[in-house]
Amino acid sequence: MKDFDYLQDGDVYLDAACQSLRPRCVIDSLNQYYAEHNSCGERVKYKWGVITDEKVNEARELVLKYLGLKARNYTVSFTLNTTFGINLILSQIDASKFEKIITSDIEHNSPFLSSIAFSTRTGLPREVVSRNEDGSVNLDSCDFNKAIVVMNCASNFDGRKLLNIKELIKRVHKSGGIVIIDAAQAMAHSVEILRGTEPDAICFSAHKLYAPSLGVIVWQNGLMEKLMPLFIGGGMVDDVTKDNYLLSAENKEHRYTRFEAGLQAWGEIVALGEALKWLMKLPKSTWQTLDSNSNELFDFLNSSDKVHLVNNQANPTMSFYVEGTDSHLLGNALSHEKIMARTGYFCVHYYLDHVLHLPPLVRFSLGLHNRPEDIEKVKKVMEKII
Repeated sequence: MKDFDYLQDGDVYLDAACQSLRPRCVIDSLNQYYAEHNSCGERVKYKWGVITDEKVNEARELVLKYLGLKARNYTVSFTLNTTFGINLILSQIDASKFEKIITSDIEHNSPFLSSIAFSTRTGLPREVVSRNEDGSVNLDSCDFNKAIVVMNCASNFDGRKLLNIKELIKRVHKSGGIVIIDAAQAMAHSVEILRGTEPDAICFSAHKLYAPSLGVIVWQNGLMEKLMPLFIGGGMVDDVTKDNYLLSAENKEHRYTRFEAGLQAWGEIVALGEALKWLMKLPKSTWQTLDSNSNELFDFLNSSDKVHLVNNQANPTMSFYVEGTDSHLLGNALSHEKIMARTGYFCVHYYLDHVLHLPPLVRFSLGLHNRPEDIEKVKKVMEKII
């Protein structure tokens, strides 16, 4: 694929769930920022700064367009990554407005650990609910009264989705709670599950979305009323006196500054905009190739008695172990064949290790850069190993 022309012959990259490869146009846009309009956004009036501001504003608009959300209801703020975004919100929530925090058993450590820290700091009880094999939640078994719910909408080890996400959000809101969605694994290949939903916040990492390393918080404007400004600094204020300050976020046009303390990663934000434009222009055939590759690799792995898949169905992200084979050694063996895959528990220690009691796993996570010949190579190498 010409967008990934830098891949060497024989290279098979299967770690898109960690970070996706970047298409050439995204790399070029980041280089263009540094070479043609390297400047501080929102602070300068010279030409380079004007260009940066235009591209950053466009990126905010593209994020909302990609998710199908309206600017009158939602704001886009940039941060470091998904983990930082979730922690940033939870660290500033006014705990007196809520009675508990709820997460699920299949969470990445991002929401799982941050919910533990929140409960420890505030004294509010914490509940861990079990997700079904299809990724849904048994809503009738949960008490969402004034609850803060933090959950993923797509798993990072088998891709299972929060299929009843709309019903969950409605139930939580009706009970006086809020919903923070970890969308890190959904944004690239499963964004449709988020469209038409109205969570209080969506956190994701641009580096899993064919863009540079960057975090994004998409938040409902009403969320600001439930926060206490504790993490503040440059770029967030319109005026400062000796003992006080005026937050820029009080002006709805600059509401995004509520989570943007200090200088932002302007080049990365610009490149995120380019990645979103690239994604939205891809032909249907590209997505069909991803589906076909995922199905073929899943069927191959599922056909062997020695391969134990965590997945119940095909997905671009699939995890497994091979009976009698150490997964880390298997990862090394694959690497010698120029196949790059992740091994371990993928920051889901609680569920994979302590609930399912699985050994360390191998994860194949496909992306839009993968070709049918990549899958054929993986099958041949795995056949030798198995």
